[in-house]
Amino acid sequence: MKKVALITGSKGGIGSAITSQLVDDGFRVVATYSTGNYESAQKWFHEKAFDKEQVRLFELDVTDTEECADKLIQLLQEGTIDVVVNNAGITRDGVFKKMTAQAWNDVINTNLNSLFNVTQPVFSAMCEKGGGRIINISSVNGLKGQFGQTNYSAAKAGMIGFSKALAYEGARSGVTVNVIAPGYTGTPMVEKMNPEVLESITSQIPMKRLASPEEIAASVSFLVSDAGAYITGETLSVNGGLHMN
Repeated sequence: MKKVALITGSKGGIGSAITSQLVDDGFRVVATYSTGNYESAQKWFHEKAFDKEQVRLFELDVTDTEECADKLIQLLQEGTIDVVVNNAGITRDGVFKKMTAQAWNDVINTNLNSLFNVTQPVFSAMCEKGGGRIINISSVNGLKGQFGQTNYSAAKAGMIGFSKALAYEGARSGVTVNVIAPGYTGTPMVEKMNPEVLESITSQIPMKRLASPEEIAASVSFLVSDAGAYITGETLSVNGGLHMN
């Protein structure tokens, strides 16, 4: 029987690459999409030429604690979830002096509070089963900060603290918890940026290029593989040398 991986934010540039990678690795992926986005989820599913044995579309509002608990408990009644990849994220950039409470809360709810909402029901089941992998997709800006992104940087830094603490709780039960912190990545959204802005970004990266979404996905693949079984509480930076710890 195939192992099951639950991926949030699965339709985005990085999420889509992770979904494809884990399908190639032999997982059946439960790919979440936000409420009201069924048509775009279906379009993505068909564009990627997935079939229902590979990918199951799953409507989930990651910011809604009760909905996540109810739906994920129902999902677990159908079988185990072996991997969780928390990849859902948004930006609401702006200098802090002018940032609204709405912009702050939207980013914290989607990028950070979603970790509690999605992970808690599944983590308990993983511990009872005696194993599982949780991968949280943070950002280089959660490590170094970024002008105009106090909300985003706070959320992404919070993901790292969350993961380190939860790694302690899961270790005895064979549940690993790790973070991947991508740098600037060549997603469709990024590649549509003004060429001068893109050039400014890449000029600051020692490798002088963006990451590919597939490189981020390969890192997930390693951490959820048997080869990654003894790694927990770690943050894997995939940023081309932009920020080195």
